[in-house]
Amino acid sequence: MGTILKIAAFSCAILLLAVTTLDSATPLKMEVSPAVSRAPAVLKVRVMLNAMPDDRILTVAAESATFYRSSEIELDGARSNPLNVFEFRDLPTGLYQVTGMVVNTHGPRATVLRLAKVDPSPGSQ
Repeated sequence: MGTILKIAAFSCAILLLAVTTLDSATPLKMEVSPAVSRAPAVLKVRVMLNAMPDDRILTVAAESATFYRSSEIELDGARSNPLNVFEFRDLPTGLYQVTGMVVNTHGPRATVLRLAKVDPSPGSQ
């Protein structure tokens, strides 16, 4: 399967996973902006969390074929902030899978995925 077809199939799968609303049954929602930008990019990731008493860690990672960056915060169970904002600066060109995961005392509780594309800057190769 060609690279373009793999990216298209992966994008469709992510879009199907991305259609969620945050209600009592949805533990985690994530918005990534901008969806498309130019390198070196700044991605803003907003994570909305329906916190539970056992929640301990919120991790957000941005990963492309050649670059990886992540951030993690401690949670205070049900008293955790429902909105957390992460910013990833100076991201190079690539297609990024942005993953948000909440971990409780028993392991991962919820994971959400989004895609973001960073195009080359004008004049770069």
